Amino acid sequence: MPEQMTEVTAAGIARLAGVGRAAVSNWRRRHADFPRPVGGTETSPSFALSEVEQWLRDQGKLSEVPLRERVWQQVAGHPEGAVTALVHAGCGLLLVRDRPTTWLELAAVSDERMAAVLPHAVEHVLTARLGPDAPGDVHSDAGVHGPADARSGGSVHSGTGVHTGTGAHAEAGAHADTAVHTGTGTHGDTTAHADATARTAHTARAVRTPSADALLPSVPLLRAAAELAAEIGAGQTFEFLLGRQLDANPRQYTLTPPGLAGLMAALAETGKDTDPPGGGRRPVRSVLDPAAGTGTLLRAVAGPGELLAQEADPSLAALTALRLALHGDGSARTTPARTVRAGDALRADAFPGLAADTVLCHPPFNERNWGHDELAYDPRWEYGFPARTESELAWVQHALARLRTGGTAVLLMPPAAASRRSGRRIRADLLRRGALRAVIALPAGAAPPYGIPLHLWVLRKPGGELRPVPELLLVDTTDTAGPAAPGTAPASTGGGRDRLDWPAVHTAVLDAWRDRADHPGVSRVVPVIELLDDDVDLAPARHLPRPAAGGGAAGLGDVRERLAEALRLTADLTPPPAELAAPAHWPLTTVGELARAGALSLRTGTGSTTGERVLTEHDVLSGTAPTASSGTATLSGTTSSGAASSAVADAPVLLEPGDVVVPVLGGGSAARVVDEETAGAALGRNLQLLRPDPAAIDPWFLAGFLRGTANNRQASSYASTAARLDARRLQLPRLPLAEQQRYGERFRALAAFEEALRTAGRLGGQLVRGMYDGLTDGTVTPR
Repeated sequence: MPEQMTEVTAAGIARLAGVGRAAVSNWRRRHADFPRPVGGTETSPSFALSEVEQWLRDQGKLSEVPLRERVWQQVAGHPEGAVTALVHAGCGLLLVRDRPTTWLELAAVSDERMAAVLPHAVEHVLTARLGPDAPGDVHSDAGVHGPADARSGGSVHSGTGVHTGTGAHAEAGAHADTAVHTGTGTHGDTTAHADATARTAHTARAVRTPSADALLPSVPLLRAAAELAAEIGAGQTFEFLLGRQLDANPRQYTLTPPGLAGLMAALAETGKDTDPPGGGRRPVRSVLDPAAGTGTLLRAVAGPGELLAQEADPSLAALTALRLALHGDGSARTTPARTVRAGDALRADAFPGLAADTVLCHPPFNERNWGHDELAYDPRWEYGFPARTESELAWVQHALARLRTGGTAVLLMPPAAASRRSGRRIRADLLRRGALRAVIALPAGAAPPYGIPLHLWVLRKPGGELRPVPELLLVDTTDTAGPAAPGTAPASTGGGRDRLDWPAVHTAVLDAWRDRADHPGVSRVVPVIELLDDDVDLAPARHLPRPAAGGGAAGLGDVRERLAEALRLTADLTPPPAELAAPAHWPLTTVGELARAGALSLRTGTGSTTGERVLTEHDVLSGTAPTASSGTATLSGTTSSGAASSAVADAPVLLEPGDVVVPVLGGGSAARVVDEETAGAALGRNLQLLRPDPAAIDPWFLAGFLRGTANNRQASSYASTAARLDARRLQLPRLPLAEQQRYGERFRALAAFEEALRTAGRLGGQLVRGMYDGLTDGTVTPR
């Protein structure tokens, strides 16, 4: 057996075969010819992927491994780790896209021969896209610097740089090698070694040309990745693989959802107050992200632009460099520069002489060890030296220091940064000098931590001929949602990434930013003099009271009429008195058995969508219409961005009339029958779809029996804090179709009664809140 092979865990085998992990355990016990473990541990063994595939085919449990899954399993089971595999795959995909003829010639030879000649070809394409490698640095066979290099005992620089074009700013980072600071990471977990080496920014290329020995185990992966690239494109292939890596390690990365990234990029677009004093627009913008993470913010920038990034984690910097290099279809000669540096931007700024047009940044929050002691006399603290607890204000001033006069910066900030007393002097100086232009409160769920309504700060660098603007725009979108039908709940009520209506948020924020006008409850232009009190509290909620429920006192009459109509409908739909009978003893079957018999099909939601609507878990539980989709692919199912399926996710599951949808988490009993209005929406995450054959199973009969409390309890697992429903274990009685339809009509009537109750409850709560608001602000008089 070869020493280097792609391995797969029991969870991976289950994914390949489309079964649960329990089925894999049963196969191991019952089949003596099941492949033996080749690695892992006793409790979590790993198996040779090739042996598993062959066994599944021999048993008739697998006709062919899906290409995407096969490529991902080769990445996940790579002997040198998934990050090394991704770097090798990215190098190969660059070669496939930029030099397809060369790749075809290499693909025709044996694996050993390909590995021997591949480094030369990879070096050419890396040089064209990422610039020449810096001399004198020790190379890593993995193709990327990282903590492992530091542990090897050699004098390897873990902080690296990469130049992906011929931009004018490339020389600025050349002086960064002489600046040695101490630093911590930005996005992602970094080890102590990576933390120390991030203190120095270097100009060496982040993605090193792997050696022939390092590439040999990756040749099958490169061949499979090229095959996938022929179907969906090289850039999309890398996005898919990177997204799966981020999904597999959700706690290691803080991601920026794509919807939020698009909003920040739109806010930073050059506007009337950021044009050069002489008029006109710059044909190519320079955009910097000093805490780049996976590069999502820079990928959201529209049009040509010189993209510059810095990231403290060397491995993540290499992946970001490849991601930006593979983004777009332009040639190396026509694509504006992409420059990525590794290192902590606060302690080891890689662009000390930069004057960018735009800065976009999602900085790390609540960092105590950001360099407070070492950076006390740093010239970037033009607006005041940040306290140890105010790392976010350090990032704000770093962004302003890297802007040209009149340039725009947009930063994602925690809400506490707008009101903490320790930062009030810096906030006051930002206001006095006209640097802070807007503070925008986002709905909860916009970005991690998803339970907190984060803020966006829009800044402009003052100076020159620009006069300070004596006012601040405050925007509150925490309750923003798309147009709702009478009596329905807003899509974003209560926050949550799955229910956030990004198109509505984009519209509200960009309209307020362009108009700079007062809109009750949404936006207000506040004179700076009103904000310069003892607290300098810039939280929009403090200065923008929410509008009264029901549209204020004038709308309470309409709400009351709608409530009365809903109550009348509820009374009409109230079920008749129950007719009691002895417990029935029907012959039972399970959903899994019905699926195997072809009476219904089972599908699991991927969360991906190419349309405008997606049915989320919240929509099923609350009975609301499908949530509007931003139409932007996300990197991770735990996101932005979030965000949360892979950037090139599995094809979306589109709903059809008569489908039954059940949530898989939470332990509650809920099921929804898809109607004509819901049909066409994509199935969201944490949902399972049951598509019955109407000639065999009535959908309302199916949904009704799936909601039985005892049925849900016996089909759920309680191994963790949240119960998980296994839809295959749900039970149904074996009844003739006519009898099913009789039960189905009763279940349909119960569902209509339940919806009427929901509507009455929403309208009743709206009326009560409106009356309280009206009585307390004087717009309603007691009588």
